[in-house]
Amino acid sequence: MLLKTINLSKKYGQKVAVDSINLSVPSGSFTALLGPNGAGKSTTLKMLIGILDPTSGQVIYRDNIKVGVVFQNSVLDDDLTVKENLNLRAQLYKKPATKYIPVLVKKLGLTNFLNQNYGTLSGGQKRRVNIARALLNQPDILFLDEPTTGLDIQTRLAIWQLLQQLQEIQGLTIILTTHYLDEANYADQIYIIDHGQMIVQGSAEDIRQQYSHNQLILFTNQAERIAQSLSDDISVKLINQNEVQFTTESASQALNILNQYQSIITNFEYHPGSLDDAFVNLTGKDIR
Repeated sequence: MLLKTINLSKKYGQKVAVDSINLSVPSGSFTALLGPNGAGKSTTLKMLIGILDPTSGQVIYRDNIKVGVVFQNSVLDDDLTVKENLNLRAQLYKKPATKYIPVLVKKLGLTNFLNQNYGTLSGGQKRRVNIARALLNQPDILFLDEPTTGLDIQTRLAIWQLLQQLQEIQGLTIILTTHYLDEANYADQIYIIDHGQMIVQGSAEDIRQQYSHNQLILFTNQAERIAQSLSDDISVKLINQNEVQFTTESASQALNILNQYQSIITNFEYHPGSLDDAFVNLTGKDIR
């Protein structure tokens, strides 16, 4: 195991921010820490990185591990060029990493603005430079604290394609916190934290299946008739006189309903249960 925690806890006075969190992160895996605002995920991440001491419990790494971190806020100098920033950071390691800079420049597409001041870059360009900075020491494990917040969808996709390549080709271990739950869809392990406690863990698929539901909506001028004719074991909701909604266990059950009523429906929508649905069902709809 590359990293694990044992009853990791953090208190601020009488307030418990993190309460006995146990994580287990295999080498080469992708782990997502999810939770509402104030749930304790960022505090947990800071303890894993080592910039915050736990009140109790342990963080245990395998020997001789190299760590990279992409923070929410940049730690680079606005008045230096991208190249100067990377060279300066590379020299801070015991074994200077300047020789690896050209490789990262190519992989992350930094060539066109390498000699441009960091402060003049777009949000997506800055984030790519920050990822390059975090990869300078060729880490075994990369921590990403909400790395794509505020970025457009094209930049988000490009960053994740790169990270997935690094994970697959170099065996990079990734630990992510994010509010974009689609970024956790392919996580090997998801930990959902709320009020400082671990409320559920498992793969994205396991969590979707257990805590979300598939929705089928039929559009018809006989919605009330359909709603009344179904058996009690199928959850159904009459939205209005032209729409009826079903909660289905599977796509095949939805197909059976469609086949049964195809002659009297004008349209339909099918929404498979998602990680977003599961997250809301687990943590509630209240704004934090």
